[in-house]
Amino acid sequence: METTTLTERRKAATERDIAAAAAALFAEQSVTGVTAEQIAARAGVSVRTFYRYFARKEDAIAPILSVGAQRWQEAFAEVGERSLRAQIPAVIRAQLAEDRTDAGRRSESEGLELDTMLGVLRGLDDDTAMRDVWLRVNDDSERRLRVILQDRGLAVWEATLLATVATASIRVGLEQWAADPDGPRPAARAVDAFQAMSQGLRGLD
Repeated sequence: METTTLTERRKAATERDIAAAAAALFAEQSVTGVTAEQIAARAGVSVRTFYRYFARKEDAIAPILSVGAQRWQEAFAEVGERSLRAQIPAVIRAQLAEDRTDAGRRSESEGLELDTMLGVLRGLDDDTAMRDVWLRVNDDSERRLRVILQDRGLAVWEATLLATVATASIRVGLEQWAADPDGPRPAARAVDAFQAMSQGLRGLD
């Protein structure tokens, strides 16, 4: 049985604090307008501490993005034997829902609120380092999802294609919403993307 030491818990808490501060500042000012010094000040840590955890300011957002990706993977794993063709759109809608908590807001442990996500995603075209982080988190999520699908019984080829399509659907839905926030909401865009890209895929029924 794995146990977490007090030091490990404190480090994890500090990492979360820095990530939350980075997300808030990126949303308020844009990624390019924020410095590591500002993030450290918002998180209540020294600049030296910031750089012990993250090499670049953009890397600081990765932990929160990864929480959202992990939640997506867990929801996928819970689908069980039900039809993926019917269940994947339902999972997408649930993961991009805008009222996940009683207060209509996502808790820090659940990842980014959509309004904060909007501010972060708007920086993708202006900051290549931010896009690198975004794509890295998506790639890691895709790889983990592939394993979940193989455990479900899909062949490697089918699992690879479906993991790619499902992950890309979420990514495209969020990116398109960030580019045009007055249009359809991200869940609707992601479901449309999945339905368009999944036509002809085997292993969905």
